[in-house]
Amino acid sequence: MKKLFFLILLAISGFMPSRSSAQISLNVNIGSQPLWGPVGYDHVDYYYLPDIESYYYVPKRQFVYLDNGAWVFNSNLPSRYSNYDLYNGYKVVINSPRPYLHFKEQKIKYAKYKSNRGQAVILRSDNPKYYVVKGHPKNQLKAKGGQSKPANGNFKGNGKGNSNSQGKGNKGKH
Repeated sequence: MKKLFFLILLAISGFMPSRSSAQISLNVNIGSQPLWGPVGYDHVDYYYLPDIESYYYVPKRQFVYLDNGAWVFNSNLPSRYSNYDLYNGYKVVINSPRPYLHFKEQKIKYAKYKSNRGQAVILRSDNPKYYVVKGHPKNQLKAKGGQSKPANGNFKGNGKGNSNSQGKGNKGKH
């Protein structure tokens, strides 16, 4: 009898709502990623661009590059990178705060990706999860009758030309 009573209690407790100490945190920023970003990532903080030894900060849509020994944050790349093609250059995803502070190590670690042109980008993806990215050919939110503006930076390789400005940008911490 005790066993039956215990089994009934156990069965009832299985149906009772319980608090779980496990928390699931899902941080997705696909819609914030640029069209030239690599596919396969639901969340990205920074891209490291080994060909030009610079970074791109996804949340603020800013490039981070060295200028006279200081890290500069700007919505466009400087003119010295005007021939760089963001759509064909390799991007390393880095999800840590201020990775440029570890630039010397990353420069060595990711040097093997220089001139690597085999990375798939969001613009050319047929995965529906990327349709939310502004400017994607299958984005349903783009203006009627017009093309959505591509993401910031240099746009060689996609027929849009180069919209690079030569402004200096902001120096400082991010």
